[in-house]
Amino acid sequence: MNQPIKTMEDFSAFVGLSRPTVSKYFNDPTSVRKKTRDIIEAAIKKSGFRPNIFAVNLNRRRTNILGIIVPNSTDPFYMTLTRRIEGIAEQTGYLAFVLSSDGKPELEERAIETFKSMNVAGAIIGPLGVKSHHDKLAKLGESIPLIYVDSPLDATSPFVGTDNRQSFKLIVDYLTRSGDQPCYFGMSPVNSNAYERRDAYNEAMKNLNLEPRFVKVDPGLTWEFEKFAFDATARILREGGFPTKTVLCATDRIAFGVVAAAYQAGLKVGRGADCDLRVAGHDDQPLSRYMCPPLTTVAQNYNEIGRLAIKLLFDKLGENDDSKIEIPADQRILLNAEIMLRMSA
Repeated sequence: MNQPIKTMEDFSAFVGLSRPTVSKYFNDPTSVRKKTRDIIEAAIKKSGFRPNIFAVNLNRRRTNILGIIVPNSTDPFYMTLTRRIEGIAEQTGYLAFVLSSDGKPELEERAIETFKSMNVAGAIIGPLGVKSHHDKLAKLGESIPLIYVDSPLDATSPFVGTDNRQSFKLIVDYLTRSGDQPCYFGMSPVNSNAYERRDAYNEAMKNLNLEPRFVKVDPGLTWEFEKFAFDATARILREGGFPTKTVLCATDRIAFGVVAAAYQAGLKVGRGADCDLRVAGHDDQPLSRYMCPPLTTVAQNYNEIGRLAIKLLFDKLGENDDSKIEIPADQRILLNAEIMLRMSA
């Protein structure tokens, strides 16, 4: 051990075995004889050598790396989702590698190319939707299994997410029964949820024979939902207020901005008789229950979305386990949301 052991060749010379035998062990320790395995493991302990996991994987026909692309790594929804996926992947012997497109098409394209170069076994992707590189993702999907989460790429790709029609019917029904009918404060069109949730609100209102009322905003393309909603609400309140006394927001993060601007304007948000405005959201972000007042919202099942997404991916990879899931014929799993009644509405 006069020279540092940095490469597989160095380690092969140190252990006194051929390079192919050592590589075979690192690809799958059970693929070599026990005597050989014991010799290699003793040498690993003595030398402290660890192979470059990416170099090892690139030499495999199928790696043990899973790719994850999210559109915004700081959004609490995606942080919770990726943590769940990473945990299950690790338990199954896979490494989950997370990249963020940060809402930018060029970064999404770079993430796609990175995963192709890493020879990942499969990927779970939260696409940018209208800005996504559909052709590139479709081509990637021809070589490895892809599962989409949160917002679908199209009408046919494998997908796990929340049933927006069910969740908005739930919250609209509650708000109309308990007070003034809700107007809708939409989100920036950063993915298909912006359109699906708007349509779901519209449908829910029409099913109740009520006129949909939309807050007029021009958000552009931004993931800074709180700032966008705060600035827009401050302007709306200066110009006379919302169309109704109840505001249903496309996401909790929109609601955070609305409530903050209402407070600054001296308005009281809540469901009491002395309140000026009711505000409700969608998602049940971790901070929603701790804001003032606590936010009424509909909860997406973050953990279940993550669990089902990676189970669906494992099914495509032929990884069988004891927790079988029933996969719909169209490979699209829509989960129901649960209403969370709190003090804001």
